[in-house]
Amino acid sequence: MLTPIASAPLVLAAETEGIAAELSSGGFFAGTAWIMLVLPFVAFLAIVLVGKRMKGQGSELAVGAMGINLVWASVLFVQNMVGGIYREVNLTIGEIGTIAGHRLSFELGFVVDGLSIMMYWVVAFVGFLVFVYAVGYMKGDVRVPWFFASLSLFAGSMLVLVGAPNLIQLIIGWEGVGLASYLLIGHYWEHKENSDAAVKAFLTNKVADVGLVIGTILVGTALGSFRFSDLSEAAAAHSDTLGAVALAGGLLLFFGAMGKSAQFPLHVWLPDAMAGPTPVSALMHAATMVTAGIYLMARTFPLYHEMATEARPWMVTIAVITLFVLGFLALVADDLKRVLAYSTVSQLGYMMAAVAAGGYTAGLFHLFTHAFFKALLFLGAGSVIHAVHSNNMSDMGGLRRDMPVTFWTFVIGSVSLAGVIPFAGFWSKDEILATLGHEGYTGFMWVAIAGAFVTAFYMTRAVALTFFGTYKGHGHPHESPRVMTGPLVALAVPSVIAGLLNIPGVSWGPIRNFTDWLGARIVPMGDYHPSAIEWDLAAYGLIAAVAGIVLGWLIFSPEAATQAARDRLEVPVLYPLLRRKYYLDDLYMNGVVNPIKGPIARGVDWVNGYVIDAVVNGAGFVTVWLGHLVYGRLDQQGIDLVLNAAAGGTRGAGKRLGLVQTGKVQQYAGAFVVGALLLVVVFVIIT
Repeated sequence: MLTPIASAPLVLAAETEGIAAELSSGGFFAGTAWIMLVLPFVAFLAIVLVGKRMKGQGSELAVGAMGINLVWASVLFVQNMVGGIYREVNLTIGEIGTIAGHRLSFELGFVVDGLSIMMYWVVAFVGFLVFVYAVGYMKGDVRVPWFFASLSLFAGSMLVLVGAPNLIQLIIGWEGVGLASYLLIGHYWEHKENSDAAVKAFLTNKVADVGLVIGTILVGTALGSFRFSDLSEAAAAHSDTLGAVALAGGLLLFFGAMGKSAQFPLHVWLPDAMAGPTPVSALMHAATMVTAGIYLMARTFPLYHEMATEARPWMVTIAVITLFVLGFLALVADDLKRVLAYSTVSQLGYMMAAVAAGGYTAGLFHLFTHAFFKALLFLGAGSVIHAVHSNNMSDMGGLRRDMPVTFWTFVIGSVSLAGVIPFAGFWSKDEILATLGHEGYTGFMWVAIAGAFVTAFYMTRAVALTFFGTYKGHGHPHESPRVMTGPLVALAVPSVIAGLLNIPGVSWGPIRNFTDWLGARIVPMGDYHPSAIEWDLAAYGLIAAVAGIVLGWLIFSPEAATQAARDRLEVPVLYPLLRRKYYLDDLYMNGVVNPIKGPIARGVDWVNGYVIDAVVNGAGFVTVWLGHLVYGRLDQQGIDLVLNAAAGGTRGAGKRLGLVQTGKVQQYAGAFVVGALLLVVVFVIIT
């Protein structure tokens, strides 16, 4: 039964038991944070309705909505940096039912705390710059209004996801992001490979989403609530409410996160997602869709630390495989965007490994810094592609002279990704290494350091092939317009300085350390954050990065090798294996897709045509036969016969009675007198 919205209770969790009293409610901007969740959807509807008739074909509405969100999120961001904020609003829409004495409710609302504020700001900041960049990049495209409408739907769904106070609303935003990504990846649907990539991303994520939904059901029904705050309080109290369900629920939720955050072996959709326009790649791979799984693991961190601890080693193992093994695939990619896509998969492995190992802050800090330099790199790649009209590095070269702004900002993003001091990526990656070492995953820590070497190597290769040597394309390269280079410069700034926000043991006056304000709601149990810089470990990571850069330059610099020598570069066994992507795509196609499309599909069609249809058709035949029986025999020859006979008898009696209805008053009076006399005689005889 649905509870009327007008009478549904508003629950301000900032006032509930278990929340630190010193946290403020955040004032006006926190209380109206729901506006950030709604604005992109308003822009989506407005663009669909009137976008074609606007000068910018609806881009003004999309950029305007994200601009307002950026202002809103920036105020909350600054407020939370100087003083903790926590506010949660849950609106009960309806009751799902009662299970094991727990009344489960369907609730919508929003939460404002350290984690959500960080995500609000990252999505708004990166999203706004990507939207502005897209105005120039998509100029002259065939479907500009639909592109910006879908982009707004994408951003809005992500904000609904990160603002969710419970698992049910998170799933709603989660599926919205999946739908919007399908539309954006397949934006150029006229080409079959693009529509195939969209379908591949959608179906791969749907497989993982099964785990998310079942895990939500298990955890929510066992806990008696779908709220993250209730889960955190149960974990803080060391409650055994979930019991044996905790491990199963935790693993299923992690399986859902593996799809969105492209963890091995469900990563196969993400490189193919490069079929979408470059602004989509930047937004999807930096601040939105692919970080959703990391965000889910962070939101449910208390579950894994206190209740489902047995799941963590498995999670770390999968994450480390992702960060190391899949990073190698970038070594053989010629498509510049695919190099960055494999890099994204690898960096997501770093984030997931940190959170799973117990480094809540470390994983999220890398998510924070990665958003800036990865968005910068994708937009830089888009700037190059816009200039040379090709995605392939084999068609590039020597572009640093014609595209100086793109070149220098791309280099900044590359060295930050490689983890070179003092750029942002160095500080966040160093904290991940420290977490793995502190939590006893020493072997995995050295694998992660080796992964830093691989990252630096393939990014040096990308820079050398794209910007150095001689131009090998057929177009006339030129610097992109300011509407595209402006966002590059804006993203380059945090790619350099964002790491300063969480240097261990360093504070900046009234501005609190990232670790402190990220836990504004409740500091997760067991979150490891080093109290001082571990210089020896930092040195190992830096040496690996520098070694990768040096070796990459020695092999791929114009002075060291001609184009022919580069093309002949081949590592036996490894490179053929990498070009086939470890045969995973072949395995999925030959072991899953083709069997489903072939014998399984034919078998299902036969069952549908000869079994299910036979049952349906048989039921229809029986129904028709019963209809004829009921209508022809029972109704027509039974009920109708009786009714017609009764009607005929009534009609005959009426005709005979009509004979005495002459209309002559004298006859009526005589009949009355005769009848009265007969009654008197009968009365006398009886008495």
